[in-house]
Amino acid sequence: IIKSSSEKLKTEEERPKAKPPTAAVTPEVRAANKAPAADMEKGEVKKTNIAVFFQGFNKEKAMDLLYWRNVKQSGAVFSSVLLLLFSLTQFSVVSVAAYLALAALSATISFRIYKSVLQAVQKTDEGHPFKAYLEIEMTLSQDQISKYADKILLYTNTCMKELRRLFLVQDLVDSLKFAVLMWLLTYVGALFNGLTLLILGVVSMFTMPVVYEKHQAQIDQYVGLIRTQVNGVVGKIQAKIPGAKRKEE
Repeated sequence: IIKSSSEKLKTEEERPKAKPPTAAVTPEVRAANKAPAADMEKGEVKKTNIAVFFQGFNKEKAMDLLYWRNVKQSGAVFSSVLLLLFSLTQFSVVSVAAYLALAALSATISFRIYKSVLQAVQKTDEGHPFKAYLEIEMTLSQDQISKYADKILLYTNTCMKELRRLFLVQDLVDSLKFAVLMWLLTYVGALFNGLTLLILGVVSMFTMPVVYEKHQAQIDQYVGLIRTQVNGVVGKIQAKIPGAKRKEE
């Protein structure tokens, strides 16, 4: 009798208990529950857009731009930078900035008026034409500011250490090389100003990689010969000047 009663209790415990009835969820409550999720998705989209805006230009894309992988994109960037630099040779920085701002404002204001008139004629309500861009959050996060500040600090410290090493003659040969470079730059500065050198640098950035890619074997051969000659001359100087030999030698 005891065994049968215990088995009956076990079977009753193993039976699934009936769940209490739940109240019906109204469509208003469902919409209210979905609203925070939609806001979170919208916030994620904004964060994604700002992340793409500030972090989308990486080293790989820069190399593609300099190697003219996309001809239209590289041509647009190259022509825009050259136009800006040539404008700076003729006008002051303030004038160029003012003209660029006026050009941008003229384009945006004209487009806004055109869309407003078009909406009034067609009797449509499409909203602000730049609404998608106005909703993008154009702010830098604390992590991004810290990352950029750390990079700038690293480069600044490295540059200061290198200049200290060169000016205090930690290595005589490197200091002599630096002195020769500065002496050559005096002649370059007499022939060209800063903007001209910047223009030449931009032209070289957009032309030399393509030339090197097409004629890599020949360029490497000539560079190797020049490097051998330079190393030979530096070796002779190190042998003749006391204290010019490196520590590892």
